[in-house]
Amino acid sequence: MRLPLVVGVDGSEQSLRAVDWAADEAALHGLSLRLVHASLWERYEGPALAEDVRELPGEVSGEDILRVAALRAVRRRAGLSVTTEVTVEEPEYVLIHESRSAFAVVVGTRGRGAVADALLGSVSLSVATRAHCPVVVARGDRNPDARHTGVVVGVTETPTAALRFAYEEAQRRQVPLTAVRAWRCPSHRTADHPLLAGDPERMHAERAAGQLRAALADAPPDLELRRRTVEGSAGRMLLAASQEAGLLVIGRRRPKHLGPHLGRVAHQVLHHGQCPVVVVPDP
Repeated sequence: MRLPLVVGVDGSEQSLRAVDWAADEAALHGLSLRLVHASLWERYEGPALAEDVRELPGEVSGEDILRVAALRAVRRRAGLSVTTEVTVEEPEYVLIHESRSAFAVVVGTRGRGAVADALLGSVSLSVATRAHCPVVVARGDRNPDARHTGVVVGVTETPTAALRFAYEEAQRRQVPLTAVRAWRCPSHRTADHPLLAGDPERMHAERAAGQLRAALADAPPDLELRRRTVEGSAGRMLLAASQEAGLLVIGRRRPKHLGPHLGRVAHQVLHHGQCPVVVVPDP
């Protein structure tokens, strides 16, 4: 039995947009959709109900919110299998628990106040940091055609679970995969360094290109693969790539002697990416 695609739904417009995106993804992958509402969610993010929910008569319950979300999903994708559950728990606890038996967890971008659509909410950020499966933050305009414009993945020095996930998603969508490797020439290294005599920038560029080739050595032969090495900040390069991508994939490593955390690059793309962003934890 295939694992479900889980969506955290709090009744906000951002979470209902996440349901839209997840419904399309569930149909694409042949998965069931599981919609979850944690009744303590409002304590984290404050009330901000979507218009579809505000139109309901009387006091709105968690069951009402999920009924609206489920109806929205099946109207978008007829025949989709949808289950719902309301729990009286902390939302981040519920979604992290759900991540143990999910294909992926999908969350919206809900923040607070005037920057609600720009910055990631505390629950979504916590889930992206600690979940046991890939977490999708449904950023961007959710244009259904956008998923066919290509997948972008940030590449480190070695193959990762994120890279394997990106291969599979690009193949399923039948779109190109753009693998991005950023590099920088350290400012403290000067041309009089014995290893950098001649052209230090070229040496770093060639090294990055070699690392990218090595990391992509096991790429599927039928995949349209685009390699891109760029000088500068990895976060800035991935944000630029997200403007024309249907999906941006990044990894999350578990450091030795430390609990789960997200690095600076992950924070940048999660808060400011222009398309859905997937955080894939390494085993």
